[in-house]
Amino acid sequence: MASSTALLSLLSPVSTPRSLRSLTITSSQPSIFLHSHHRRISAIRASSLAAQPVTTTPQDLVESILSKVNGTDRGVKLAKEGHQEVADVAMQLSKFCVDEPVKCPLIFGEWDVVYCSVPTSPGGGYRTAIGRLIFKTDEMVQVVEAPDIVRNRVSFSLFGFIDGQVSLKGKLKILDEKWIQVIFEPPELKIGSLGFQYGGESEVKLEITYIDEKIRLGKGSRGSLFVFLRRN
Repeated sequence: MASSTALLSLLSPVSTPRSLRSLTITSSQPSIFLHSHHRRISAIRASSLAAQPVTTTPQDLVESILSKVNGTDRGVKLAKEGHQEVADVAMQLSKFCVDEPVKCPLIFGEWDVVYCSVPTSPGGGYRTAIGRLIFKTDEMVQVVEAPDIVRNRVSFSLFGFIDGQVSLKGKLKILDEKWIQVIFEPPELKIGSLGFQYGGESEVKLEITYIDEKIRLGKGSRGSLFVFLRRN
């Protein structure tokens, strides 16, 4: 009988004293606190990383503005929002402009006009809606020669069949550290083998807002934004 009682005692559930149960529950609390502590640290680190400013280089901005104007027929095909995006990038690039850009030797060379916020600013009537139907623009080039010569050229095909071009030669004058003025002679028109001058002199004023080995940005006196890409 004593042995049976002893066997039942071994097989019966062991009752845990109240003090021990309390100790067991308490021992799990540091683990809960530790996980919560780790979560707070992770949140703080994530917030700190998000607060760090993203560094944008001039090279990044140059590639960005070129990608926005590529395939737009020098800005003609861009919607209002697209023009605003180009203007925003140009504004950021202006912060990296060299001092006295009009005196920078990088200004000299041959440049493609790849964008203008006002289609008729480069090319005049040849770039209006009707003008583009008659004179299909092949290229628009500006050549700046030392010390003070500027040559503009718009090449086109008349109705898509006859090659032609309009060219202007001008003299550059520095107005201040950023602004230049160019006074152009009457334009010369060539269509096929025929060539003649027409009209009178004209002048433009342009602020150079950014320049490097690859692109040049300019803003006209009436606010037109130009993007020039250096020709290889």
